[in-house]
Amino acid sequence: MNSLQSATSAQARRNRKLLSEASYLGERINSRVLPLDIDIAGPLTTQQRDALAGLGVEAASTAISSLASLAKIGELDHLGGGLELIDPLLMTLAVADGETVDYTIEHAHTSIGYYAALAAFGYVKAKDVIDGFRRGIDIAGHVSWLPGGTQLNGGRLGVMVPVAVGQALGRRARKGNDAWVITHCGDAGWISGQALNGFNGASALGAPVTFVMHRNGIQLSGTTRSVLDRDPRPVAESLGIRVLEVPTLHDTASLYDAYREGARLAREGTPNLIYPTGFQSVEGQLIDLQWFGEEYGVLAETQAIAEANGVSMGRPVWVPGSLMSYRDVGPMLECLFLVNDLPGGAGHHDGHMKDRDAKAVLAGPMFQTSEAQKKAVADLRKSKRSVTTHARPAPGSKNLILSNAQKQAAKLPDAGASASPRAGSEAGYAAVAAAHSEDVFIVSCDLDVSTKLSKARDLVPEQNRFEMSIEEQAAALVADGLAMSSNLPQLNVVSTFAAFFEAIAREGFDLWRYQRNLTGANEGLNVTFHLSHVGACTGRDHFSGWGLDWINVALTYLPYLHRFYAPADARAAYLAVVDLAAHYGGHVIGIPRDNLPVLSKQDGSGPLWEPTDTWEPVTAYRTNEGADHAILAIGAPASVAGDAAATLTKKGVPTDVHIVNGLPLPEKELEKLLAPYSGGVVTIEDGFIGTRDTGVRGFAGLVSSKAADAALPVAHIGITDPCVAPSSGHMETWAHFGITAGALVKAVQELG
Repeated sequence: MNSLQSATSAQARRNRKLLSEASYLGERINSRVLPLDIDIAGPLTTQQRDALAGLGVEAASTAISSLASLAKIGELDHLGGGLELIDPLLMTLAVADGETVDYTIEHAHTSIGYYAALAAFGYVKAKDVIDGFRRGIDIAGHVSWLPGGTQLNGGRLGVMVPVAVGQALGRRARKGNDAWVITHCGDAGWISGQALNGFNGASALGAPVTFVMHRNGIQLSGTTRSVLDRDPRPVAESLGIRVLEVPTLHDTASLYDAYREGARLAREGTPNLIYPTGFQSVEGQLIDLQWFGEEYGVLAETQAIAEANGVSMGRPVWVPGSLMSYRDVGPMLECLFLVNDLPGGAGHHDGHMKDRDAKAVLAGPMFQTSEAQKKAVADLRKSKRSVTTHARPAPGSKNLILSNAQKQAAKLPDAGASASPRAGSEAGYAAVAAAHSEDVFIVSCDLDVSTKLSKARDLVPEQNRFEMSIEEQAAALVADGLAMSSNLPQLNVVSTFAAFFEAIAREGFDLWRYQRNLTGANEGLNVTFHLSHVGACTGRDHFSGWGLDWINVALTYLPYLHRFYAPADARAAYLAVVDLAAHYGGHVIGIPRDNLPVLSKQDGSGPLWEPTDTWEPVTAYRTNEGADHAILAIGAPASVAGDAAATLTKKGVPTDVHIVNGLPLPEKELEKLLAPYSGGVVTIEDGFIGTRDTGVRGFAGLVSSKAADAALPVAHIGITDPCVAPSSGHMETWAHFGITAGALVKAVQELG
């Protein structure tokens, strides 16, 4: 066993051990939770309001205790934002059902508030949050999926806005006009390109989504005003988002009214943003420190900090409508002073309990509950309800299957014809869309005509197709959200040019790295990323249109994928699309633009692949008696490999050709493939395979590693220096880069 195999086996053992220690992860988790189900169509009762208030104190107490526990090992977290999240999130949990109404959290660093809220409802134990937050796998450092929680694990600010839009659009297609998604977000991430594109997409597509902005006025390095002094409201409105103003997110009654209006608008196709304006002086009302102390029941504490810093209690202030460190009175007041540029102000984005007395904090005035609130919570606890949370299907699970008759009906080019592989993928998507129109979702970037998704797009209902124009990054993220909208079999596909995926749209791939299934595994979502115009085979568009790293991109995300496909001709492309549709999970498919010969069987009896064939990871293309060498081809240059093998065999150097149709290969498959060829192997691919400074990359890197283990001679044909290039047809471009039959012949001969 080589070092990489040994390391992989050791990691698998550690993974199994870590997962065995989890309390809330698995294929299905049964929970007994509070029966606080609020119908957004009806009014909020006094008992429900009291219950939410009581649960808010309970959750905040859990958060404080958890950070006190972390402080014992010298750690901190984003306590301030976590405390601020709790009250609105509890309302969201009360109106969401995980089916028709769902939610997510964009500012995922507020995770302690999220976990504490789940504990208040009973989805997790408060003790587990206190003792386990940021330790182990159950209660992770950022928002991660647990029973009762959001499937959309957060990581980067702004990203969840377009993802939530996709989730909302998918829910509407599956659940009808009652679908609604609530998205909690901060006052920093809204300005990111992903978020702005997401707002635009929500408006253009009429997504049933409500954004709840926690406008606390504080960011990591200072006040929001000092970082970016811009009001989100006119920007959001200009992108088609209706703004619903409320004074504060901490008043349950007024917030609930905003939720009701948000739900109504969203379900009518008007995405909206609940925005807390906060409180400041207007004619006839003075909002000063005295007012704040009286309004929030912390007059003595407010007087103490004011006196310590020489500030008058009559000093007018702006009170944010979402208070950082809400209920934790000392830090909350320091945040208030900070946003008002008062001496004694301090930010608590990275809040903590280091050197602080948790008992003293929890004895504060804002951690006390009334008798009515205690009774409302106690009454809820008298009868729990059962909730079962199911993991998403495992990668490779059955998805959208075509019958043999449906496969056979495809019109594919004949052997020897010159055709773009796009013709095969076009036929594949159209066949799947015709057979499963309600279950196919297509996100477009104004390129369907070129990527050949337009035929399939015309076969699905209008509510299943979404045009995002040239917003490739947001389009990829919308597709990720669609995958979260249902566990039912469905095909979610987004297509654009490989060059755009490699750069602009990379976040759509990268989101997979932190999307945890309930099983504990981070795995690719049920999305197909269709990379068109891969490699240098892109007509005469020159470098700006090339996707030279397409194989390296696929290899980067291979741990999260079910499969990566690199079809060698139009028929192989058809089989790849049929196969990816048939299997649940993350898929990347790379389709060359230009015409390639449709490959034929060695005896000339017909095409190498028939439409009813089962997709296979490796196809023996040419086999010759006594062959001691082989060429391994991936993607478009497979025909070149066939020409080279024919020349070599005539020269008395019998050489086989195997076409690798995709990755990963089955266990030991590559080792078995290499074993017969003691003379060595040569790889060929249309992509960047590295330089002397970087080492071997791409498919060449994979084969190089295995060949080294087997002590086999190996050589590679691909692009090593893309800095100078022609604007020519693909054969001339390949010739410039040495991707030719002649180069293959020479490489095989030089193996010895």
